[in-house]
Amino acid sequence: MKNLSFFILFLFISCAPQQPINIYGSEVILIEQVNIIDIKTGELKQNQYIIIDEGKIQAIQREKPDLPESATLIKGENKFLIPGLAEMHAHIPSPDWGRDNIEETLFLYLSNGVTTIRGMLGHPVHLELRQKAEVNEILSPRIITSSPSLNGFTVPTKEEAINRVKAYKEAGYDFLKLHPGIRLEVFNELVKTANEVDIAFAGHVSIDVGVRHAIESGYTSIDHVDGFIEGLVSPEKELDPNANGFFGYNFTYEVDTSQIDELVALTKEHKVWVVPTQTLFERWFSPGATEVLASAKEMAYMPKATVENWVNSKNNLINSPDFNEAKWQAFNQIRRSLIYKLHKSGQGLILGSDAPQVFNVPGFSIQHELQSMLKVGLTPLEALQIGTLNPAKFLDREGEFGEITVGASADIILLNNNPLNDLNAMKDLAGVMVRGRWLSKKMIDEKLTEIANRMNQ
Repeated sequence: MKNLSFFILFLFISCAPQQPINIYGSEVILIEQVNIIDIKTGELKQNQYIIIDEGKIQAIQREKPDLPESATLIKGENKFLIPGLAEMHAHIPSPDWGRDNIEETLFLYLSNGVTTIRGMLGHPVHLELRQKAEVNEILSPRIITSSPSLNGFTVPTKEEAINRVKAYKEAGYDFLKLHPGIRLEVFNELVKTANEVDIAFAGHVSIDVGVRHAIESGYTSIDHVDGFIEGLVSPEKELDPNANGFFGYNFTYEVDTSQIDELVALTKEHKVWVVPTQTLFERWFSPGATEVLASAKEMAYMPKATVENWVNSKNNLINSPDFNEAKWQAFNQIRRSLIYKLHKSGQGLILGSDAPQVFNVPGFSIQHELQSMLKVGLTPLEALQIGTLNPAKFLDREGEFGEITVGASADIILLNNNPLNDLNAMKDLAGVMVRGRWLSKKMIDEKLTEIANRMNQ
């Protein structure tokens, strides 16, 4: 009888309605009634509740959850949520640049929703920043960092290439950054050693190497579409490869565009991604507009001396005897064709603008790059995918970031309008979250004002 009574009590307790058990901490964040854009499909998931705790997305659901009173609530009604962007050709200041505005630069990226950056000119201090960003000791995007530059001056011999590759691997850099000027035999030894110690390499293509050999050698990414214009020139023309000009501009009228498909297919075969940085060629290396670019609001976030140097750099390029608008138009059209086909038929594109570079302010320049991708022929969704899904795939970190899914890092952008209808909506954000840290629009604007005041003292 005693056992029967116990059994009945057990059934009663088991079948009774259970109160929800709160498994979240006191610092949990809830984004309410927001419209989530599925970055894979473009599908809109309306009126969702997103629970964020310990820097990660813990749940996505249609019903409002029962959370502690201490939970932070973010209103998402009539707003749109997308993953944070990756700037895959970024630069971080270092002591070698003679600059101390590291904190400001990192914030500028965040201010436009860039929550991951791939630094393309490494320095030992960047290794420290990478670690601090990872554990949220500093306010910063996630950092992937290259080694210091490997170029014709730093690796003049095979022995020096071997030593530097091994040293940069030992130091813990994520990959090697290649710049121009590397001789072919040195490059081949560099590649051999990089493969032996298991470190990737990316960046520019040296003239002595050539784009086809670079692709076949296993670059993880070729940046700026470097070497591709030269690769479309038939060897039968017997042109001096050193006369190629600015990223092949001097060979504009010598290219054979029928070779584009073969070159693009080669990138797919060898799984070589391309970072277009097209905004460089539509802002820096482009006709006119110097004064307009220099007076843009975003220039207030850069030192005056930097903006003045940018003005001089652009004017020196476009006022040279070889530059004219018709030739630039033809050059740019070839680049756009290459970029479009690399996206559609090659290994693929990853978003990058090369900031800070001439008239490319960190964070803000990624907005220009997105618009450049529309001019290439990508849809708004495709443009966003090369800045979210593709970088995560490139870095072999799918599901960790680059999409809004349970378990992913809480790197997200809250927008006032749907960017799939108009990509300019990316400039009208309500806030940014980086690894669970919420930056409201008000906070972002206040910090930008501080930076502008500091830069113009």
